[in-house]
Amino acid sequence: MLTVLGFSMVICFMYLIMTRRMSALIALIIVPTLFALAGGYWHGLGDMMLSGVKTLAPTGVMLTFSILYFGLMIDAGLFDPLVRLILKIVRGDPLKVLVGTAVLTLLVSLDGDSSTTYMIAVAAFLPLYQRLGMNVLAMTCLVNLASGIMNLSPWGGPTARAAAALRIDALDIFVPMIPAMLLACCTLVGMAVYFGLRERRHLGIMTMESHQMTDVSLGQGDADECEANRRPKMFWPNFILTTALLVLLVAGLMPIHILFMLAFAIAVMLNYPSLEQQKARIGAHAANVLAVTSLIFAAGVFTGILSGTGMVDAMAKSLLAVIPHSFGPYLAVFTAVVSLPFTFFMSNDAFYFGILPVIAQTAAGYGISAEEIARASIIGQPFHLLSPLVPSIYLLVGLAKVDIGDHQRFAIKWGVLVSMALLAGGVLFGAFPLYHS
Repeated sequence: MLTVLGFSMVICFMYLIMTRRMSALIALIIVPTLFALAGGYWHGLGDMMLSGVKTLAPTGVMLTFSILYFGLMIDAGLFDPLVRLILKIVRGDPLKVLVGTAVLTLLVSLDGDSSTTYMIAVAAFLPLYQRLGMNVLAMTCLVNLASGIMNLSPWGGPTARAAAALRIDALDIFVPMIPAMLLACCTLVGMAVYFGLRERRHLGIMTMESHQMTDVSLGQGDADECEANRRPKMFWPNFILTTALLVLLVAGLMPIHILFMLAFAIAVMLNYPSLEQQKARIGAHAANVLAVTSLIFAAGVFTGILSGTGMVDAMAKSLLAVIPHSFGPYLAVFTAVVSLPFTFFMSNDAFYFGILPVIAQTAAGYGISAEEIARASIIGQPFHLLSPLVPSIYLLVGLAKVDIGDHQRFAIKWGVLVSMALLAGGVLFGAFPLYHS
């Protein structure tokens, strides 16, 4: 019953948001509550919800202050030189814009943090898409999937979780996967070329004058207000502060939400010293903060009920139970394939710490090593980042001002393609076997 209830709840939720019959915020709260009540979980329902909200509270704090920080940097003009440089290079060509989006996002994603990647990439590229009249969904698709590929680094969450769950070295998982990641990167760039050619046929190549290529208006408000908020003399202090922040994020010397709180406090005092200016800048970004953080806490209700009722465990066990004995020699590839739906419908923690050890123990009986199973288990990560249970996706769609259902409808098939490229690369380059006799 729990298995049917769990899958029905997830399918109902996806249907409602992708058909725009209910907003993601409302669906994340109402749908799991109704299904929990239908399953007879009257007692303890509030505690389940609260537990989920508490679990995601640090993420909510991090997103609150990261949006404020990068919003402040946009207002101050930190990213203006980058946007102007890109605009001069692309010169109104949608193909170059999309390829540039893919390449730059892959580079920015090296820090392994999706939220930071989304904020930097959207800040740099969204004005270009708006200026040229391009489809913003193509940008969010490329940014989302690029982050999923590069998130396989040893300091990224999935690889670290797989290593911890199976008690192996993260580098033993990562290094053999590098050729597969390169193939996935090439696939992403190929997608960007396809999107770019399609946009070029639709829009053509625009001729932009020199003054147009330097007239960039990032930030909140009209052009005059944006110009009044610029702090060109603070470019280098802001650049040094942002670089230091990113270095500390990668180094992991302090919790990420604490780093963003401190960085925001320093940045707002440096750029806008008066209380009136500080209130104005915080107020200008309050709508973005509320839109994202409210979804994060609503997602806490969903995941809290999914875990607290035992639905997520029942879903995992039922899927594992249908594996026939003849699939044993193919368990590595099977693990890679099921990592797509598993990590889409449940958290990475549930998959890597709850399911992966069971698969690895079964695979050992067929001579498939724990390292090979671990490599196969991270194949679904590009697809995983499209899940409505991943908090950072709400940051991406919020910053790009697109509907999450529209984004998922556009990107899901491409997410499957990139994950399949990783799978093909993993088999071709020997990261894990197609068949082990």
